[in-house]
Amino acid sequence: MIRTISLAISLALVATFALGCKPQQGPQVAFLLSTLQEERYQKDVKYFEARAKELDLRILTLAADNDNARQLAQVEDVLTQGAKVLVIQPTDSQAASSYVRLAHEHGAKVIAYDRAIVSADLDYYVSHDSYRVGVLQAQAALKATNGKGHYVLLSGQAGHSVATEITRGYEDTLAPYISRGDVEIVMKQNHSAWSPEQALRTVEDALTRTGGKIDAILANNSGMARGAVQAITAAGIANVFIAGADADAANVNFVCQGKQTIEILKDIQPLAKTAADVARHLVDGETPKLDATIMLGGKAIPVAAVRVEVVTADTVKPLLVDSGFLTADELPACKSRIAAAR
Repeated sequence: MIRTISLAISLALVATFALGCKPQQGPQVAFLLSTLQEERYQKDVKYFEARAKELDLRILTLAADNDNARQLAQVEDVLTQGAKVLVIQPTDSQAASSYVRLAHEHGAKVIAYDRAIVSADLDYYVSHDSYRVGVLQAQAALKATNGKGHYVLLSGQAGHSVATEITRGYEDTLAPYISRGDVEIVMKQNHSAWSPEQALRTVEDALTRTGGKIDAILANNSGMARGAVQAITAAGIANVFIAGADADAANVNFVCQGKQTIEILKDIQPLAKTAADVARHLVDGETPKLDATIMLGGKAIPVAAVRVEVVTADTVKPLLVDSGFLTADELPACKSRIAAAR
């Protein structure tokens, strides 16, 4: 009887494998985001997962809600599951150096995604050209204000490479005007979790400090730009240059309404696609072909820098709608502009 049962089990297992069923396997690639709270990160997940599927990668996507401890726990968990490549948008660029060390101890590689990880041992970095975001915003502000006035700089969370690089773009571009006394930075502030509510309060404080005399507000992302728009609108002040970055639908509608001046498009699809392509190469033990490097932790790290572009009311259709980044239905305030551009 025992032999009969054993034979039956063996035959069942053979039949199972013959039908193509395989034992449960863990992820090859872990996509670890800092947050999904911002509108744009839903796109990151959509495009990364779509490209990973095309490349036949087993992936696991997790978000840490901007919590360093949670992200570390997620890193440890996916490594335990056997992930060979970790694509990480770090909650903190400095703290994430420990993730790289831990991954390498498990024989895994790390791609910093969207934000740098400050580690000389980082394997690859895939990001938008964050410094260029700051340069473009500052150049547009100088043009709009004739190179003069009171400026407010709304930076993202302290310790994030994106916030650092965008703000460095502001400062380098504005430096000659500041040194001549033509431009004054009346407020420069970091905001935890890139908070729109904190940005609103910063702008309110700047309005109080200057007696309502603000000429330009440069925000590291769309959310903080929304806080700026809310503060300026509530104060009843007109003709303030406001720039954001990420091209969230709400902000693009503001641009078409004249409440905000520009947004910077950081197109997500090429960013996510590039990260998935690099991950596939690394899983296969290949060396991705990237044509640039960035100094991190005193070492040149391979980097893919995705270009960024200025969005105005006149460029909404070609840059956002035609590309599929946003739909016309998401941009009711831009309806007439979109129709006129056909």
